[in-house]
Amino acid sequence: MKQSGHDIALHYFVDDLPSATIIGGRLQKIVDCIHLGKSVSDLSLRFLRQFGLESLHRLATGALHYENFRELAVVEQASRIEAATAAKLASDAEKRAREAVSEAQERAREVAMWAKIQSARNQAEAARLARESDPRNILKVKNKQLRARYNINIFVDQDCFDQLMSILECVDAGQRLREETFVWLSSVGKPYFSDQLRAAYHRLEAKFFVNELKRTGDPWMAVNASKHFRKCNLAKDADALLSAINVARQTSPKLKAALCTTHGGAMRDLGNWDEALRLGETAHTIGPADYRPCTLLGAIHMETGNYGLGQEWYAKAVERGATVDSVDQDLRIIFFRADQAKQEKMRAFLLSDDPVRFSWARKGPRQPKSKQEKRSGQARTPAAETQSGSPLFR
Repeated sequence: MKQSGHDIALHYFVDDLPSATIIGGRLQKIVDCIHLGKSVSDLSLRFLRQFGLESLHRLATGALHYENFRELAVVEQASRIEAATAAKLASDAEKRAREAVSEAQERAREVAMWAKIQSARNQAEAARLARESDPRNILKVKNKQLRARYNINIFVDQDCFDQLMSILECVDAGQRLREETFVWLSSVGKPYFSDQLRAAYHRLEAKFFVNELKRTGDPWMAVNASKHFRKCNLAKDADALLSAINVARQTSPKLKAALCTTHGGAMRDLGNWDEALRLGETAHTIGPADYRPCTLLGAIHMETGNYGLGQEWYAKAVERGATVDSVDQDLRIIFFRADQAKQEKMRAFLLSDDPVRFSWARKGPRQPKSKQEKRSGQARTPAAETQSGSPLFR
């Protein structure tokens, strides 16, 4: 009965080497020749010696009989396995060490950012307590015109008034907000972060990064600027900025993928679905391990009615690091922005896919409240009851 490749590899004590057991593998062909009594080429003999298979080399050249070969080959194989095991353990240890360092650094960043947020909250609480202890300090309503310009027409807590007015004056003067100011606005001052103020903030950020792009020539500045242009409904400006950058000339795959992803997002905002898909697919090809192109492609397919394909891309995004919550939030936004007919189709798909996870889609077709309406509802309750966890600064 013809022996299998694995049996032959065992016979010659090379079964620990993948090339000896894979059909067509170089070592497998050499071992077959030896087993069949055929001559081994000089090139193959050099290959054996190059990879430390000395006993097999001597057997192939006739310098050893099989019994003597077996004694030497057993020792050689044990040494190889021991060395491979030690190398694997060292590699695993190095990988764990790198992961531990990366995790520690990420935790440190999160702790530092949350410390800033908590510090902002503590400062606001301390300021509120100080003002409440001083009866002479009376809440004054001022700069109504400035507040109206940014559509902040709700009651502003005394504790937040000075900080808010400082922010409005800064933005109105075309000055970029400091990071700690944005942290405050995204946490303590969130009820006053109106759509108009948010758009103004993103316009200033976009302008800053465009200027940085001109100053440094760094294409990453275009990526950052595009993100902010899109958040203030200036996707055309993002498109114009990114179209001027030659992606093919960039050397960093990460940068290429980022440029394509953010450009695809701008095309999605403009309803240019074909170009958005092309850019998203290009970004995924360049950075297949990045979840962001997958999220973009999932959103595009959902918005164009290709629900099954959209969910496949969202699943790929989760596999690559996106959270299920972020995907579900994306789906909610797409669903509630759609017209009634598209909502009905998307509802049917989502409920058939997972009726528990997507139970929110059972509600009738409607549009969500605007951010200002949500904030107005919050302002009618005590401030202490409306504060919730704040997102990290982006």
